[in-house]
Amino acid sequence: VLVACTMSSSPVWLIYGGSGWIGGLLNELLRAEGATVHLGKARLEDRAALDHEIKEIKPTRVLCAAGVTGRPNVDWCESNRATTIRGNIIGVVNLADVCQQNGDIHVAVFGSGCIYEYDADHPIGGKGFLEGDVPNYTGSFYSRSKIVAEQLLVEFPNVLILRLRMPISDDLNPRSFITKITKYERVVNVPNSISLLHDLLPISLDMSKKGKVGIYNFTNPGAISHNELLALYKEYINPEFKWQNFSLEDQAKILKAGRSNNELDVSKLSAEYPELKDIHEAAVEMFKRMQAIECKKN
Repeated sequence: VLVACTMSSSPVWLIYGGSGWIGGLLNELLRAEGATVHLGKARLEDRAALDHEIKEIKPTRVLCAAGVTGRPNVDWCESNRATTIRGNIIGVVNLADVCQQNGDIHVAVFGSGCIYEYDADHPIGGKGFLEGDVPNYTGSFYSRSKIVAEQLLVEFPNVLILRLRMPISDDLNPRSFITKITKYERVVNVPNSISLLHDLLPISLDMSKKGKVGIYNFTNPGAISHNELLALYKEYINPEFKWQNFSLEDQAKILKAGRSNNELDVSKLSAEYPELKDIHEAAVEMFKRMQAIECKKN
C-alpha cells in the first residue's frame, strides 16, 4: 500500500506546444529525469477538447509553450490578427481557466518580455524594466497580444508567467535568435535581454515543481548587443562570418511591424536562483557548448 501511495503522488506533466522548439526541449529535460510526460493534442482555443484532455490525463503540472509567433517572423501576425488572438490570448486563457476549474492545476506559461522598449526612464545601460512596470511597447500586434494575455493570466491564482526574450539554444535551431540574426543581410546593434534556454529551462521546471505563481522576467541578467553575440559566433562557430549593421530607422523601413528592444530587470529571479549567470559570461559558455555540438557534426 505504501508503494502505491508513493506511485500515485508522483507528478504528471502535460506540455502544450510539445512538438515545437521550446516544448520539445522541456520534454527532453523531463524525460531525462524519468518523469511522466504527456504532450497535449487539444487545440487550446477548443475549450471542450481541452477540458476533456485535462480530465482524462489528470496532470499535476502543465507547461504551456504554445502560441503564435508568426512565420517567418512576427510580421505575419499583422495580417493574421484573428488567428493571433486565438493562439496568444483565447487559447492560453482557456488553458489557465480549465486548469483552475479542474482542481487548481498549476500552469507555467512561457510568455514574452517583448512588451517594453527603452525610454527616458529606462535608457540603454540604465535600469531595466521590472515585472510590475506597465508595458510601453505596442509597435507590433504580436506584442499587443502578449500584453493582453498577460493582463488576464496574472489574475489566475494557479498561473506562473515566464517572460522570455530572444531565446537562444545551444544548437543552431532555426528558431534560435542567434541563428536568425546570422541569416539576416543586415542587423541592428542594440543591447537586449536574452534568454539562454540551457540556463533557464531547468529553472522553469523547478519553479513549476515549487508551485511559484505570478510574473517573472525570465532572461539571463544584463543585456548583450547583436554585435557582441555575432563576434562570439564568429570566434567560436564560423571564422569566415561577416555581417553589416544598419540603423533602427532603416530597419523600420523593411518591416511590417516594429521590434522591441529592452533590458529586463531580473533581480526577482536572481534572488531565488543566484546561480543564474550574467549574459556575457553565460554567452561565452553557450558558444563553447555550441562549438562542441558543431564539431561532432563535422
